[in-house]
Amino acid sequence: MQPGVIDSRNLSPGQRVAVKYFIAALVLFLAQVVFGLIIGLQYLMPDLFLGSLDFSTARMVHINAMIVWMLFGFIGSIYWLVEEEAGVSLVGQWLANLIFWVFSIAVSVVVVVYLFVQYGPGEHSSLWLINEGREYIEAPRWADIGIVVCMLAFFYNIAATFMKGKWSGISGVLVLDLVALAGLYLAGMFYSTNISMDQYWWWWVIHLWVEATWEVLVGCIMAWGLIKTIGAKRKIVTTWLYIEVALMFGSGILGLGHHYFWIGTPEYWLTVGGFFSALEPVPLVAMVVHAIYDAGVHRFKSGNHPALAWLIAHAFGNFFGAGVWGFMHTLPQINLYTHGTQWSASHGHLAFFGAYATINIAVFYLAIQKWRGNVWMSAGMPGNGWKWKWSLALLNLGMIGMTMALLISGYEQSFVERALGGSTWSAYFQAQQTAWFVQGMFWRQVFGYIFAIGTVLLIWDLLTVGRGEHRPQAQLEEVMTA
Repeated sequence: MQPGVIDSRNLSPGQRVAVKYFIAALVLFLAQVVFGLIIGLQYLMPDLFLGSLDFSTARMVHINAMIVWMLFGFIGSIYWLVEEEAGVSLVGQWLANLIFWVFSIAVSVVVVVYLFVQYGPGEHSSLWLINEGREYIEAPRWADIGIVVCMLAFFYNIAATFMKGKWSGISGVLVLDLVALAGLYLAGMFYSTNISMDQYWWWWVIHLWVEATWEVLVGCIMAWGLIKTIGAKRKIVTTWLYIEVALMFGSGILGLGHHYFWIGTPEYWLTVGGFFSALEPVPLVAMVVHAIYDAGVHRFKSGNHPALAWLIAHAFGNFFGAGVWGFMHTLPQINLYTHGTQWSASHGHLAFFGAYATINIAVFYLAIQKWRGNVWMSAGMPGNGWKWKWSLALLNLGMIGMTMALLISGYEQSFVERALGGSTWSAYFQAQQTAWFVQGMFWRQVFGYIFAIGTVLLIWDLLTVGRGEHRPQAQLEEVMTA
């Protein structure tokens, strides 16, 4: 085995499975960006692809590609760390591979149906075979059931591996969270003719599945990533992980109430949801700051600068995107004007990128380092690492630019459509014709192109970083700390 060359013999059985998920995630990430650019153009040119790829369809593919690529990334990340954390080989490797192909084929079929079928008669056959009609979770019923089955099989692989090996604080939190990851998705399958009740269960998936179980999942990945990149003390990251879980139960579930304001639920949710909706990201920032401070005191070292940089980007992207930007418009007195405008899209873009995309990218870099034989991926590596630095800068610049542009457009909508127009249809269309709204959407598109360039550069870097490097990571770390 030659250092610096991609060789699957460098990987454990679980890590070979993880690589498949990482590749699928990157393909879907690229698809999400492409469809995002398309719907951005459709805001500026409403007739673009009219009748062949309507805005509603392109948006549906964009959002669902985002959800699925992140899910692929999370599953791959857990498969990547489970054997090292448990100290044994992955249990049920054949099942993990089978589920990957079943999941991938199912996603492909659903996307084809989205693009070429799109609509059907308003009957149960459409619900089962074409589209359930619920925003963000439009997948047909058979795909919903398939996701739950895949998550249960994934839970079995991980729980059985830890039961065969050793447990830790991280693994205990992870296994319990995987139960919720499979169980909470079932809430999206309930059907009610009462629109308030239907929306109530729908938000359980959108918030508690995506925002709560995923938040704990990335907390586990973050804890492990800090141990790998800077040798963080396990007791530090585990303590903050426990605090994250406590806040998820103490604030995340109650914070779900900020989605209940306008769907006919009791008035007390205005107070409960408004107060508790922004506390979840705090422990993850504290975990990173504490771990890096402690590593600095004990002679900071890192053999993978790209992964560490993306972990730091995750901590602060999560805090500002999910925390600050979320709290900024989820107080009921503000949400009355901002809900459903581009202000919400501004929060959504920064939150999903900051909270989830960044942590997946960090693990991608950890994976490519191991795949190339645990070579050095810090200062002085071949090519001086310009590609990862530029992709980091362009992706974050593009996202922050899109966030601010959408915020400006959303502010104009809130003012013209809600404050002045009183949420009438005429005010809705008037708001989207104002100069500030149009300019905001124009700059959103410009920064979208910057983000797309960063995405291409990221994929290029992942294919080439560490190539030609023959220095082992462990050997250089010994020299640094001698």
